[in-house]
Amino acid sequence: MSNVYVMDHPLIQHKISYIRREDTGSKDFRQMIGEVAALMCYEATRDLKLQDVKIKTPICEMIGKELSGKKMAVVPILRAGIGMVDGILNMIPAAKVGHIGLYRDPETFEPVEYYCKLPADCGERDVFVVDPMLATGGSCVAAIQMLKDKGVKNIRFMCIIAAPEGVERLQKEHPDVDVYVGALDEYLNEHKYIVPGLGDAGDRIFGTK
Repeated sequence: MSNVYVMDHPLIQHKISYIRREDTGSKDFRQMIGEVAALMCYEATRDLKLQDVKIKTPICEMIGKELSGKKMAVVPILRAGIGMVDGILNMIPAAKVGHIGLYRDPETFEPVEYYCKLPADCGERDVFVVDPMLATGGSCVAAIQMLKDKGVKNIRFMCIIAAPEGVERLQKEHPDVDVYVGALDEYLNEHKYIVPGLGDAGDRIFGTK
């Protein structure tokens, strides 16, 4: 899994354990999802290119570093992906935000598109597709294909918890996409839920059932 990066940072692992708990309420769950997303963004942007820039400190002039002008976008898969956006924007405030709406057919478990709104210049940006859970892989594979069909070339996928089945499918269908995973879990059960997982991320973020 050369392009799959599983986070081993202690803070990420600590916070993921907290959101897994069934007694963690929606308020704390939402907050912690954002914090995990911010920490993962820090790790996932480690290879961003820098350029020299002349600056003046209170003491003297110097050559510092800044991002080399590459534009970025965050595209959450609705609805649970929304929970990760603010954490990432806290790290990259200039990023644009798009939205892709998909739901899983309860019989076929395949994704069905119902909404897509992207920044006009999305094809020129490094795009982070985000969704807390990577289960079967159907939604993220479909979302990434939608982006490619619209001319996006540089795509990364970020999720908090993944099942091996979803990672395998994503790698098979989009081998050019780097995948950042907070925790790689054991398997999918007969209902296509990740085990041990954390339940339905969307319901837990928004307090719905």
